[in-house]
Amino acid sequence: MKLMIASDIHGSAHYCRKLVELFHKEQPDRLLLLGDILYHGPRNDLPREYNPKEVIPLLNGIKDSIMCIRGNCDTEVDQMVLEFPILTETCLLYWNGRMIYASHGHHANPEHPPFLRAGDILLNGHTHVPKWEKMGDNWYLNPGSVAIPKEKSHHSYVILRDNEVIFKTMGGEIYRSERFSSTSNS
Repeated sequence: MKLMIASDIHGSAHYCRKLVELFHKEQPDRLLLLGDILYHGPRNDLPREYNPKEVIPLLNGIKDSIMCIRGNCDTEVDQMVLEFPILTETCLLYWNGRMIYASHGHHANPEHPPFLRAGDILLNGHTHVPKWEKMGDNWYLNPGSVAIPKEKSHHSYVILRDNEVIFKTMGGEIYRSERFSSTSNS
């Protein structure tokens, strides 16, 4: 399975168009959005081409391929206009014999981790900073932000396939790639 993972669009029509273009180019089995779809939130500057009304049809156009986690900026009102579920707080996935616990990151995160077995992966958005690092006996993965990257990081997303984690810029360039064994203790 090939999974495209992105987070924190924050209503940017510009970066959402790029994300949808990359989705068609990458041809993943699914696109997992880790929340903060339509609104920028009070702590963020407006992203480039802030236009939630334009983001809505872009994402609804690929609704059958989207899985989504609720972010701290997502509300019931957003669900009224988006044609795919966005209000789920967590998602459990299985990849290479590991459980992936996906959430936005404002509740379950490296400082407040959920229960994980050794080798499992915590997947978050929220911080707008890409990460792939050891977290005790586990791994922490964050694709960064599509629209509002922080700490001088790239506008980015992640591809998860076979035994590889691939970080890419919104231009589609690979800037980090890690191979991962299928055993739960590596």
